[in-house]
Amino acid sequence: MPVLAIDEGTTNAKAVVFNETPEVLGIASFEFPQYYPKPGWVEHNPEEIWRAQILALKDAIKRAKIEPREIDAIGITNQRETTILWKKNGMPVYNAIVWQCRRTAEMVDEIRSEYGKLIKEKTGLIADSYFSAPKIKWILDHVPRAMELARRGELLFGTVDSYLIYRLTGEHVTDYSNASRTMLFNINKGEWDDELLELFDIPGDILPEVKDSSEVYGYTDILGREIPVAGDAGDQQAALFGQVCLSPGMAKVTYGTGNFLLANTGERRDATTLLTTIGWGINGKITYALEGSVFITGAALKWLRDSLGIIENYEETGDMARQGKEGIYFVPAFSGLGAPYWDQYARGLMIGITRDTRREDIVRATLEAIGYLTKDVVEEMRKEIEISEIRVDGGATVNDFLMQFQADILGIPVVRSEIKETTAIGAAYLAGLAVGLWKDMDDIGKGWREQDRFEPRIDERERERKYHGWKKAVSRALNWAKEVD
Repeated sequence: MPVLAIDEGTTNAKAVVFNETPEVLGIASFEFPQYYPKPGWVEHNPEEIWRAQILALKDAIKRAKIEPREIDAIGITNQRETTILWKKNGMPVYNAIVWQCRRTAEMVDEIRSEYGKLIKEKTGLIADSYFSAPKIKWILDHVPRAMELARRGELLFGTVDSYLIYRLTGEHVTDYSNASRTMLFNINKGEWDDELLELFDIPGDILPEVKDSSEVYGYTDILGREIPVAGDAGDQQAALFGQVCLSPGMAKVTYGTGNFLLANTGERRDATTLLTTIGWGINGKITYALEGSVFITGAALKWLRDSLGIIENYEETGDMARQGKEGIYFVPAFSGLGAPYWDQYARGLMIGITRDTRREDIVRATLEAIGYLTKDVVEEMRKEIEISEIRVDGGATVNDFLMQFQADILGIPVVRSEIKETTAIGAAYLAGLAVGLWKDMDDIGKGWREQDRFEPRIDERERERKYHGWKKAVSRALNWAKEVD
């Protein structure tokens, strides 16, 4: 009973076929273009996303060496917050405005000053141009006839999952996890919020119906027979589900260009400096999560390679770091600092350098910075919920030095899972659960397999000494750009 997972990312459209074990039977990925009309603006062409995704799913099935008719369900996971408005014939009225796009920053600054607290209380989010609501407003305000079409009920909004489901099935739906990233969804009531819609001047009729993350939304015949589209979750929530973090206190870290940390909080949705988001909705029950984002982690290694030229590839950094000496701190605040500092004026800093500092020392400091930045968010999470271990995924997790340092500085085990495609398997689990491939959460839990476990090797005194040095370094980086201006 194979399940097809559509994993639609920011730069490529991926598809993965899993069996019930679960094992990867076939995987394929196709890139699509990025568009930058102005500085700070980022767009995608939805038609190019659609075509790339269709190519990926057909190629993944071919690589799995199965017939398309053998697929029992399709699950979708997606880049979150990216905003598309389209007519009922499926044709977009404008390019997708990507989550990275900052064109609405000034609009949100004005809204935040008066309504920031209200938005945080209702949505769990910090008012930011990152989320969908201001992107929707921009399209309605700037695309000819867009508002007119919206008020006449001829325009539809969705994040990328919703757009793909519509193209596959004709149904205009999304799930709780994606809805919670729009800055229009009241996570306390589990519904679209009229007050926020009025604040952004967005007609409610354009919004998709919000459904569970695991249920049959509709059927597609794109593979030659009717197949249920039955799972949907934003990429980070899908990774949390794919890591089988199904109980409160279970947490995952995805290491990429930046780091995304999510912790399952069950029914709790406490206000913190972090984001409160919906993890998933299953059988009418919502599970919440705390989320913290670190802006620059893997990107700091890319800087070492591409800008400084002190490494040739990422694979060599572990051995280099082992040869480096301790005592240098690198704060990679290239574009400010995210959670829990939220300081857009912070700037990069390296301190502790002496005449005999070598490139190995800088590499070590960079890997340690990734661990420290992750600890900053975990410590904030620990104010709300107990966390006993961290499950990890993403490219940097192959670095044993980093994983061991992460365990040392957190003081809890860091666990690397056997399945690397954690985001895709999360979507597959949700779809398979809806059609009975997996019976329940316990059945899903049996599929998670540990590959490596890194236990802390230093004592609490040493841990605190190291972390104290990190906090001193951060204090010198904070507010730097504002002070020098």
